[in-house]
Amino acid sequence: MTYCVAISTHDGLVFCSDSRTNAGADMLYSHSKMHVFNPAPGRLFVILTAGNLATTQAIINRVEHDLEDPEAKTSLLTCPKMIDAAKYMSAVSREEQAEAQAATASAGVDTSASLILGGQIKGGAPSIYLMYAAGNFISDSDHTPFLQIGESKYGKPILDRILTRDTSLEDAARCAIVSIDSTIKSNATVGPPIEVLVYEKDTFECDHYIRLDEENQYLNEIRQRWNEAIKQSFESLPKFEWESRSQPNSKVLSIHTDIHKSKK
Repeated sequence: MTYCVAISTHDGLVFCSDSRTNAGADMLYSHSKMHVFNPAPGRLFVILTAGNLATTQAIINRVEHDLEDPEAKTSLLTCPKMIDAAKYMSAVSREEQAEAQAATASAGVDTSASLILGGQIKGGAPSIYLMYAAGNFISDSDHTPFLQIGESKYGKPILDRILTRDTSLEDAARCAIVSIDSTIKSNATVGPPIEVLVYEKDTFECDHYIRLDEENQYLNEIRQRWNEAIKQSFESLPKFEWESRSQPNSKVLSIHTDIHKSKK
């Protein structure tokens, strides 16, 4: 299983992904699900992948091949706008999934895949798109400035509560890390290393990238402080009405009990 999230703010983009590809009683495998392409000055793309590993690798290989092929009609190098790049990635995903499905039809293997494409082409604004397994895609919105693929339900609540377009890139990155770590806590099929990439708009560079292993000090500190903050917030929640009743009620109950016993 997989969990990836991309966030779009006024200052740029944040990408975060786990790396687990298989989880069993005695088998744990990891593989990067974050792929960065910087094919020319003024162009930067980040692709997050989820689903069948062979299919997602075929999709990334196709993207790399098209970039290297001078005769390719369309590639991340030729798309004039991010929306065109999204259409291109959607078509590649759809074609590679169809080929994988045809090759494994008799085996009944699930070859589906979903993607998040984000980045910026000079002259346009940074943007992110989610490509469903069916090949259609959507973009983020002011109401929901993030997109998720994979095991998304456990990490969504904090994103809903915290993120807006005005959130700083650093806070958005921390929010993404907590979102993924919350998913790891609830689902063993999602796991570290966690990859985080922060893109500042109009820079066309990936200077802010970190990889957080299980024993990473920063990751463990975030886990500890988040756990403590949740417990403290829970303990400060308003009490029920009956919890705040005065102690004399207990004395009244005791008197009634004594009277009942004396009658016997």
